[in-house]
Amino acid sequence: MAHETGQPPAATNRAGRTTRLFALIMLAAGALMLVAGAVTWGMVSSKLAEENITVAEDAKWFAGEKVDGPLTAYSQADIIDHHARKLSGGKTYAELGREDPVRATMMNASFLRASLFTSVLSFGVSAMAMGLGLLTALIGWALLSLAKALAATAAHAPPAAR
Repeated sequence: MAHETGQPPAATNRAGRTTRLFALIMLAAGALMLVAGAVTWGMVSSKLAEENITVAEDAKWFAGEKVDGPLTAYSQADIIDHHARKLSGGKTYAELGREDPVRATMMNASFLRASLFTSVLSFGVSAMAMGLGLLTALIGWALLSLAKALAATAAHAPPAAR
């Protein structure tokens, strides 16, 4: 005998158990991603702060602030590029001649900018992991609600139909 769902109660109960298991996996995965993203964000932030970098006073944004987040790191990378290009007459490291005395300074500026951009990228990946973790956990929560509804439907089936 079919129930309101159009499925036999045993199939409804089995679907509810499978949905519940998948929901719990999604909740656990979401929580893990959220925690991993937050820990990574905190670690990158604290390691960046330990470097005691201050955004240059002539920076467009966050002048004089401690570099400990993605926006301050980006701002410092931007001002390093500005200063280096001013020194090199607008040329990049690759555009300078091998014997140009400014080349070593441009190389250092390039390395510093790459390090700061790596931290900006790390913050972005951390934020993405946290966002996806939250979304995954919400999907798990929704599936858990669905599993409870399926279990309640199977529990209310007439005894002969079970």
